[in-house]
Amino acid sequence: MERDLLQPPLSPRLAPLPLEQLPDLPPLPLAVVGHVEVVSFLAVEQLPVAGAVARASRFAEEPAGAAAVAAVQMHRLTAAPVVLFTALGRDRAGEAAAERLQALGLELVIAWREGPTRRGVSLVDASGDRSIVVAGERLAPVAADPLPWERLSACAGVFVTATDAAGLTMARRAPVLTATPRLRLPVLQEAGVHLDALIGSALDPAEQVPAGALNPAPRLQIATAGAEGGVVAPLGPFAAPRRDRTGIDSYGAGDCFAAGVTAALAAGWDARAAISLGCHCGSACLDGFGPYAGQLVRRDSEGAAPSP
Repeated sequence: MERDLLQPPLSPRLAPLPLEQLPDLPPLPLAVVGHVEVVSFLAVEQLPVAGAVARASRFAEEPAGAAAVAAVQMHRLTAAPVVLFTALGRDRAGEAAAERLQALGLELVIAWREGPTRRGVSLVDASGDRSIVVAGERLAPVAADPLPWERLSACAGVFVTATDAAGLTMARRAPVLTATPRLRLPVLQEAGVHLDALIGSALDPAEQVPAGALNPAPRLQIATAGAEGGVVAPLGPFAAPRRDRTGIDSYGAGDCFAAGVTAALAAGWDARAAISLGCHCGSACLDGFGPYAGQLVRRDSEGAAPSP
């Protein structure tokens, strides 16, 4: 997505539909293909400057990364098991990550690697803004891994954050396929599959896809812009839900947005309703420390809507 998406819109922004007006999602079979990294989360008063020593008021550690965050959010929207195709290092961090993600309701399909599991540190300041540092190779499942890729054809929707071109082609077996530009442009171009949505951040240079770079073009190309909402081609600009409080932590908000959009499209919702659910997922994520504490829950483990 190009930077001109951030220019003032020429038409009014599409307001997200209120959450209470959106229907419940059925217990859809959904999957995510992508990367996991073990992240240490630290809350500081302000992000450190050169030479400064900052004191953290909160600390947590979770298996995170786009694939994990999106998969857990999908599970909390549908109460159905979500299959996560991923790769992990065969080390203590990888084994602990697998155990934690299973406890969060995911079914894991893992390509084990001999190298270390990727680690990261996320610093969040009092305004809820964050900076992330990662260390190590991004581990991703690829088509050559002996995984049950045929299972993706039984899923109503698949979101992809990391794989190779052949892996993305296999993910296209699902009726609905969405992806992030962090897959990297050469992978998207080599696969040449039709995406139901390409979902990225207009604020992140690593998620910029030039207009016309993909053939076929995605059905929806979405560029989020935080509190400003974002732009979706071909519908135009959309607004974010109104908030009356400062967010606690913005980590994972974009991944939760993508999860909501993917689940809604897989349920057959139209684009406006799908983007609305994505917006509410992203907004809810801001209200928790780390990726999972604030996620939107529409169905509990028994499949019922949570009490008000």
